Amino acid sequence: MSLLRVENLTVALPPGADRAHAVEGISLTLEAGEILCVVGESGSGKSITANAVMGLLPKGLPVKSGALELLGQDLRGLASEELRKLRGDRMAMIFQEPMTALNPLMRVGDQIAEALQVHGAGGNAAARVQELLAAVNLPDPAAIAKSHPFRLSGGQRQRVMIAMALALEPALLIADEPTTALDVTTQMQILRLIREIQSRRGTGVLFITHDFGVVAEIADRVAVMQHGRIVEQGNAAQVLNAPEHPYTKALIAAVPKGAAERDLPPPAPELLRVLGLRKTYSRGGWFSGRVSVPAIQDADFSLARGETLGVVGESGSGKSTLARCIVKLVVPEAGEIRFDGTDLRPLSRAGWKPYRSRVQMIFQDPYASLNPRRLVGEAIAEGPITHGLPRAEALDRARELLALVQLDPSAMARYPHEFSGGQRQRIGIARALAMRPELLIADEPVSALDVSVQAQVLALLADIRKKFGLTMLFITHDLRVAAQICDRVAVMSRGAIVEMGPTSEVFANPRHAYTQALLASIPGRGWTAPAAA
Repeated sequence: MSLLRVENLTVALPPGADRAHAVEGISLTLEAGEILCVVGESGSGKSITANAVMGLLPKGLPVKSGALELLGQDLRGLASEELRKLRGDRMAMIFQEPMTALNPLMRVGDQIAEALQVHGAGGNAAARVQELLAAVNLPDPAAIAKSHPFRLSGGQRQRVMIAMALALEPALLIADEPTTALDVTTQMQILRLIREIQSRRGTGVLFITHDFGVVAEIADRVAVMQHGRIVEQGNAAQVLNAPEHPYTKALIAAVPKGAAERDLPPPAPELLRVLGLRKTYSRGGWFSGRVSVPAIQDADFSLARGETLGVVGESGSGKSTLARCIVKLVVPEAGEIRFDGTDLRPLSRAGWKPYRSRVQMIFQDPYASLNPRRLVGEAIAEGPITHGLPRAEALDRARELLALVQLDPSAMARYPHEFSGGQRQRIGIARALAMRPELLIADEPVSALDVSVQAQVLALLADIRKKFGLTMLFITHDLRVAAQICDRVAVMSRGAIVEMGPTSEVFANPRHAYTQALLASIPGRGWTAPAAA
């Protein structure tokens, strides 16, 4: 008997959606002690399938037909109270974004204890909580248990979610994109932890992802979903090394290879030089002493015209602070930021204005950086209009740029919420290019995108760079992405640049232990994707 059986499952979408069904006629099985990866882009139906198994579908997404069985028990026939008893006890879920799944007002230890108490296992809950936190390799479990979620890092919060999911030792663990936005080293730690738990406890794991690098790292079997249907299914080695369906082949082809093959551009004049840049934050408050935290420690680097320099490192390494210092969104305490020979650091707000058009930034979350109340055309044209371009010309430029980033001109009259994440990122690129900058700073522009959309955005950036002769500072925590787009890389750790050089040289012969650890953590590093037919 299979641990989980899904047979001909069909879930309807509300009227007016782009298709009739969220998932249609899908069938899969999961055995105890097995990891099944369900792979596909956003909108393919992966999370809908997981939520259907857990009984967490909203009323607007009804199950129309099909069987859902856990250890032979019909899940569809259970009353809501019976299903609730199964959640946590026999099946549990790790959600993609732990901050939306954890109560921000409760200490994490109390939240895990609550899960134990609800299912009648609250005896000696405090000791059990610390045991669970230790089992997911969290340092100082007693201190973590007393912390609120916002005081923990992304990786620590994800480990807390795993500890909570494992509290009652469920037979089925569903992991919905649990590593998508995590640093490469944290991602590898979580993947190894899930594999270790699955092997130690015989848990069956349904692992949802869009990244075939992750699949290569942990999967026993793979199911590939597109537009609500399973288009290919089989053991991991077969699907990874001999994919049959065109969609599977396209997804695998979109995975950044993680091997640097770019040639250095010819020598060119220097556009940007950063010397001795330093930025320190302080934290603490009324009830604790203030502590100084160095965000950037004496950063030194230069950037030639037409070059792309990648800045790589984990969250908290200082990458984004470095970018924000350059565009004066953050004010450093010391150092020089020489752009085309002029030190930008001491300039006043008025003195900076001429440089706003020459230095532009693409932000990690385009939805947060676009005004939700402004039409896309107006958002793109706003910068040129502010700098004196007539409104009609600015709007014409916006239309041209939308075409350049492969969006229909009708996007001019739509709002940001009407677009997908990849489309919004294209709008962010168009807005940055509207000023016709010489230096483009891209802060994690593809970190949360599907692998295929990520490939499209990276190809678009490479094409734009070639077309306009742009100089780029490209910030990422994904070394596979850096290998694909950057001429040189600077590796940051705890605010300091610990290694820098041509991308191919750093990847082939990393000298610093931190760089070596980053490269060793690339998911699926030992797997070579088959050549495209």
